[in-house]
Amino acid sequence: MGQGNILIVDDTPANLRLLSNMLSDQGYKVRSVINGQMALTAIHAAAPDLVLLDIRMPGMSGYEVCEALKADPETREIPIIFISALDEIHDKVKAFTVGGVDYITKPFQFEEVLARVETHLALRNLQRQLQNEIVARDKLIGELDAYAHTVAHDLKNPLTVLVGYAELLEKRHTQLSTEQLERNLHSVSVSARRMTSIINELLLLASVRQVNEVQLTALDMGHVVGEVQARLQDMLVRAEAQVEIPGTWPAAVGYGPWVEEIWVNYVSNAVKYGGAPPRICLGATPREDGYVCFWVQDNGPGIPPEQLNRLFTPFERLNQARAEGHGLGLSIVHRIAEKLNGAVEVHSTPGEGSVFGFTLPVAPNS
Repeated sequence: MGQGNILIVDDTPANLRLLSNMLSDQGYKVRSVINGQMALTAIHAAAPDLVLLDIRMPGMSGYEVCEALKADPETREIPIIFISALDEIHDKVKAFTVGGVDYITKPFQFEEVLARVETHLALRNLQRQLQNEIVARDKLIGELDAYAHTVAHDLKNPLTVLVGYAELLEKRHTQLSTEQLERNLHSVSVSARRMTSIINELLLLASVRQVNEVQLTALDMGHVVGEVQARLQDMLVRAEAQVEIPGTWPAAVGYGPWVEEIWVNYVSNAVKYGGAPPRICLGATPREDGYVCFWVQDNGPGIPPEQLNRLFTPFERLNQARAEGHGLGLSIVHRIAEKLNGAVEVHSTPGEGSVFGFTLPVAPNS
């Protein structure tokens, strides 16, 4: 049985009924119109997968309809098969010249019409698959370029620091005081941890990209946030951060390990860019649209309006635009939220702190 939407354009009612009934019997969804202007209106209202087009019609000829469709980027890819009683070679040549993919002469045999419809619908489907593959390939190439840029850019500074202090310690460690040695070794340690963090972020993003679908399950958000606190305990203590967490959480679905990474990113940013000391509030707001918004509020200086729309930059464009200190991590958050059927958001007023949020679907029966 056929699959596809077909528009038949013919000013002869008998031809319309015959073709429409035959193609409908084969499982195609068929619409019929009796002139060229109606055809253009119908196509722009809902584009078909293929058009069967008569040439001689009052007002607007089939050639003119085809030319109009091929001149419009929205409709130029729709395959058009001409069906006409005109059997002169110049008529067929003109049909192909204006953009038709095939030409059938009346009186037609239905088996011929069906075979050509099936052929051109199959070719159209292959063309769409190829276009989708090209888009996916270009996106992958963009991400690979961004990987290379991120590794070169983000690893360069900590690696330079690490190498510099390592060479200093190698050449002058006997001349340095205990305090100087400790200070230099601390800088080496900080740079090494920063490099490890960047590499882990890249590995996480790669793993998220490779998964097409993930099984969403009900989350124990209290447990997830508890794991986040444990991971960031040293950072929170060093910064003397004050963290406020609700006693209960709205029920939502997601994938625990990925949701944990979102919280880690948001909370660590709230520590780094919050006040002194940081005051951080975690919370959740159920919405009427079937989602829950989870959020982290900080007491930092806020984010300038011109930077807000760059925070969640798609990863393949990080090398063109990145908010200082945020780019890679928030790009990962954006990717994770999309894979979990959610979204990300940020609200900030200079001088009044920022609120970073992410949405997840409400758990069924909650």
